Amino acid sequence: MGALILEHVNIGFLSENLGLSENSNIRSKLKDDERVRSVRPEFYYFAFETFEDDDEKTWGVDAVGAWTSALTGAGVKLAVLDTGFDLQHPDFTGRNIVSESFVRGETVQDGQGHGTHCAGTAAGGLTSDGSFRYGVAPEADLYIGKVLGNNGTGRERDILTGMAWAIEQNCDIISMSLGAPVREGETFIPEYEDLAQIALQNGCLIIAAAGNDSARSYGYIAPVGSPANAPSIMAVAALDPTLAVADFSSGGINSNGGEINIAGPGVGVFSASPAPQLYRTLSGTSMACPHVAGIAALWAETDPNLRGQALWDALVQNTRPLQDAERDIGAGLVFVPGVADAIA
Repeated sequence: MGALILEHVNIGFLSENLGLSENSNIRSKLKDDERVRSVRPEFYYFAFETFEDDDEKTWGVDAVGAWTSALTGAGVKLAVLDTGFDLQHPDFTGRNIVSESFVRGETVQDGQGHGTHCAGTAAGGLTSDGSFRYGVAPEADLYIGKVLGNNGTGRERDILTGMAWAIEQNCDIISMSLGAPVREGETFIPEYEDLAQIALQNGCLIIAAAGNDSARSYGYIAPVGSPANAPSIMAVAALDPTLAVADFSSGGINSNGGEINIAGPGVGVFSASPAPQLYRTLSGTSMACPHVAGIAALWAETDPNLRGQALWDALVQNTRPLQDAERDIGAGLVFVPGVADAIA
């Protein structure tokens, strides 16, 4: 008879059935036995929940619960401050869109594509043939502020002006998938915080991408960038389809506003793109931010009192808990009203 190979050893079983004392050094004796492969505690394993695009919807729309919700964001004003928007995109025909460019010498028309993609995630709906859903709040009133040029960059004065414009337009939510990296220990820029406080006082919630400066697979976590690091701006981390924090997603390294507040789908996100391409897939906290903004619009639709700080509180108090640390994902995965409780 060949040697017996024990792939797994239950120490409690051995103690009870082989007459070994619980106080004896069972682990040490077993480790010295050449027939034993390993000696370790026994763990429970769980199935990973992985989301993916299917024939009807994106994984992000599914993961945040928008696919099963009857809410649409109707009557809610949602602003996207970015590179503009493709105003001729066929998926937005007949939509109520207010737009203005704050970039000198450029129209609202999106020559870069980032803004169209973000607006599509936040407030898009179905593809023009009605076959596929990629937007979270398809009936929200969309306000487009072009604050970044067709080269994808922009001046702070234009961004601040766009924020003030959206507040003056009485927007309920402002989505900002833009930012700049900050150093460890660096504080927020006061102008952004001043406007964010004014926004909250006027019933407007500003949501911003946390930044893509980490390299977690190499052990590096970058601080939340600006303006998401302003205390009164909600900072959004990115998740992958397994609902784990994305490798690139910045984390809550700095205090006093530099924390992550919430997380959304941000890896392999399919959304709108300017013609002639019409659609493309991107990754980043830029993609996570409009998921949160879209869900904020669905929450705002349920109650006219859910505005400003009350809307912030509703979002972070009704997330889906995840395995990653609060430093990396904040309160957890953003969710539509009534869904998080059902699956938590």
